[in-house]
Amino acid sequence: MTETNRTAKLSLDGKDYELAVHKGSIGPEVIDVSKLYSSTGAFTLDPGFTSTASCESTITYIDGDAGMLLYRGYPIDELAEHGDFIETCYLLLYGNLPNAAQRKEFETAITYHTMIHEQMNRFFAGFRRDAHPMAVMVGVVGALSAFYHDSTDIADPAQREIAARRMIAKIPTIAAMAFKYHIGQPFVYPRNDLDFASNFLRMCFAVPCEDYKVNPVLARAMDRIFILHADHEQNASTSTVRLAGSSGANPFACVAAGIACLWGPAHGGANEAALEMLNEIGTVDRIPEFIDRAKDRNDPFRLMGFGHRVYKNYDPRAKIMQKTAHEVLDELGITDDPLLDVARELEKIALEDPYFIEKKLYPNIDFYSGITLRALGFPTSMFTVLFSVARTVGWIAQWKEMIEDPTQRIGRPRQLYTGPTERGYVPVTERKDD
Repeated sequence: MTETNRTAKLSLDGKDYELAVHKGSIGPEVIDVSKLYSSTGAFTLDPGFTSTASCESTITYIDGDAGMLLYRGYPIDELAEHGDFIETCYLLLYGNLPNAAQRKEFETAITYHTMIHEQMNRFFAGFRRDAHPMAVMVGVVGALSAFYHDSTDIADPAQREIAARRMIAKIPTIAAMAFKYHIGQPFVYPRNDLDFASNFLRMCFAVPCEDYKVNPVLARAMDRIFILHADHEQNASTSTVRLAGSSGANPFACVAAGIACLWGPAHGGANEAALEMLNEIGTVDRIPEFIDRAKDRNDPFRLMGFGHRVYKNYDPRAKIMQKTAHEVLDELGITDDPLLDVARELEKIALEDPYFIEKKLYPNIDFYSGITLRALGFPTSMFTVLFSVARTVGWIAQWKEMIEDPTQRIGRPRQLYTGPTERGYVPVTERKDD
């Protein structure tokens, strides 16, 4: 961050104040309001913090108007097309793509730490058999700090490094176990001879009674899904991780908090909502009815999986996800699924209908990822779990950056209070009915 020669001027109660203006390496300038209260006695009001930079970061950059997403300066489409998830993890954690030796060391460290403590298996039996996998994830990931005491001292750089790698390695195993528990199948242990995505698919879909051969096309699709969801700047769950971490909480607790936030349907559950919408539409002949409803301002119905809060242009992740979805469907020979017929027709309409084009309601990543994950064999209850597997590396990178930032302080948002003013206590015998 660099301070510019520019200042913003604020007039309040007849007094003028000058606020410093800072410039990042790319993106809009920011007005520094950190000393506003001490100078003026006033706060700023920004519901949702959509116009407030809560931190300084070097990890991810989004330009919603241009449809741009960069991980450490690299365009997301290039990483998803030419790289893989392991080197994306390295990039997000350390700032650069690894050379051959760095990649080998990092991949080995992740691969050989995918097993979890055997006693943690008992945790799963404590959940009801119909427990939502995300509820299981929140509980089990939060419990990691009870098993791995050698990586909870956030003041120790070595322990922070161990915790970071440990979570990237173990959370896919926990997610696969949550899936197996959810569907009533035995746990499948990880294998060290498989890559990250292939190992995850095997833990999810293999059974002890027969061999399981990973389809490379499906494994590549899973790997891309992980890359595309690895980080997304200061979204709700990432901000939750940072806020929890600002209190000094251990990294396992912080990631568990992020998973809990991600569970919300407005955040990580968006791809599940998109698939539920396709189910609601049901058949291609009903699409015009729902399109009309979407265009009607007085109708509460919304087309899920179209448009994006940040991207006012085409979601750059959606282009890769669209290609990946079609590769998976072709590989599996899925051609007569009514739900996919609805999805294809909706996609065509959104890309051609003037209403959608004018309002830039393009299909987003949630639209295509829901279709792809369903084709891969995952129930909708697992969609957000898979999101959390991918996003873990982003959470950890952001958490490490926050801990190592010398300007970091415990998060303490302020408020605009609109409740009752001070009033005296009244004994119960003297209180009147309202």
